[in-house]
Amino acid sequence: MSARARPVRRIVIVGGGTAGWMTAAALGRALSGQPHGITLVESDAIGTVGVGEATVPPIHDFNRYLRLDPAEFLRATHGTIKLGIEFEGWGGADHRYFHPFGYLGIEMSGIHFHHFWLRHLAAGGDADHGPYNLETMAAREGAFAPATRHGPVHHAVHFDAAAYARFLRTYAEEKGVNRIEGKVADVRLDPEDGFITSLALGDGRVIEGDLFVDCSGFRGLLIEGALHTGYSEWSHWLPCDSAVAMPCENVGDPAPFTRATAREVGWQWRIPLQHRTGNGHVYSSAHLDHDEAETLLRSRLPGAPLADANRLRFVAGHRKAIWNRNCIAIGLAGGFLEPLESTSIHLIQTTIVRLLALLPRDAIDPNVVARFNRDALREYQVIRDFVIAHYALANRDDTPFWRDVAAAGMPDSLSERIEAFRTTGNILFEPGDLFGPTNWYAVLTGQGVRPQSWHPIADSLSDAELAARLATLRGRVAEQLAELPPHGEFLRGLN
Repeated sequence: MSARARPVRRIVIVGGGTAGWMTAAALGRALSGQPHGITLVESDAIGTVGVGEATVPPIHDFNRYLRLDPAEFLRATHGTIKLGIEFEGWGGADHRYFHPFGYLGIEMSGIHFHHFWLRHLAAGGDADHGPYNLETMAAREGAFAPATRHGPVHHAVHFDAAAYARFLRTYAEEKGVNRIEGKVADVRLDPEDGFITSLALGDGRVIEGDLFVDCSGFRGLLIEGALHTGYSEWSHWLPCDSAVAMPCENVGDPAPFTRATAREVGWQWRIPLQHRTGNGHVYSSAHLDHDEAETLLRSRLPGAPLADANRLRFVAGHRKAIWNRNCIAIGLAGGFLEPLESTSIHLIQTTIVRLLALLPRDAIDPNVVARFNRDALREYQVIRDFVIAHYALANRDDTPFWRDVAAAGMPDSLSERIEAFRTTGNILFEPGDLFGPTNWYAVLTGQGVRPQSWHPIADSLSDAELAARLATLRGRVAEQLAELPPHGEFLRGLN
């Protein structure tokens, strides 16, 4: 790819939905008042996936960047609160554990709390670490407020993804983004260097641009259809390639957490919104017929269905380059990881943030593109390992699917991380990773990994000192919990 001068003044986004309108809103906010034209091309005749309704806490950073009012956002998107994910059946029929947001305990003597907790367990202490994490206890009680007198309650949100896209469309158009209705019939390339020069629409209109953002979903109209970037797939470790989704009526107040239940083949999600509950079954088509998957999901809905089933097909993995020539793929056009840890919208967000940080002005430099791709692909791989850990450590062999999953093994990068935790209690992560010590500890121990040791600094406290500190931490969480109203009461207070 050459670095010849190519001033970037016209940005064209292909595709709407969550990815397209998040991108348009962020670019509109960032370039407000600048001599840039931002155009989004979408067709009402082309549907969007629109089933991703759960997020992780950094979504608040994105909304704050746009200066969205939190209450208005929740009202517009029928949003509810997510304090974490409850996993059921991943270690057998009666097995469950909770992966919370926030922090487990506090750092002491310069090391993470879980080392002291491991010492406590070795001495025969109570194995329930929930009382040391406010978000776990709030989820158990069905309670929430944004903050207590001692600090914030760490949370993400569940929302209607289509409503979020509509909300951001209004925002983006107010910032000057120009929406064009139409289908892309042809993508025209510069014969000299293969850069995209323009899009030809089905009605003959031509949309020229300097930088193109592909938000066209799984098909990757620009990044793959025109530029033939290639795809790295992970189906060996993540064999689920299908999903069926169906909303149903709420039964009672929404719970402030997502539920992920392991099934005979794959797993089922339950995501409560203000106006409905989102449900879906992620499965392997090699192990389960599509009609049977829909029948099973229908039989397990907590309320009456509200719409027909929506079926999806996918391949876990990512494009070999997220930025290729003058095209950046965002959302499903760039890659896909099943929503076991609700990372799809987060990957949209981080790709947008990376684009804003490295947005070209006078030329697209190959060194910048290489850095962008290196960081983007590493993020996919780290999140991939976190998702695979649930499968690789699942203590199930009751069906052919789970036996095949067990036989698939895991990437070396994940194996090394698990072995380090098992032998030393250390959690290997990099600053800036989405999942840190609390997340990894919750999932690894929830899936049955028991460390054989802990950090030597955890031995620096006497038994009495450690017991006193643990009691103080439990008391602080209990005080905070007592301040929180029921989640349903909080939601009703938004209106």
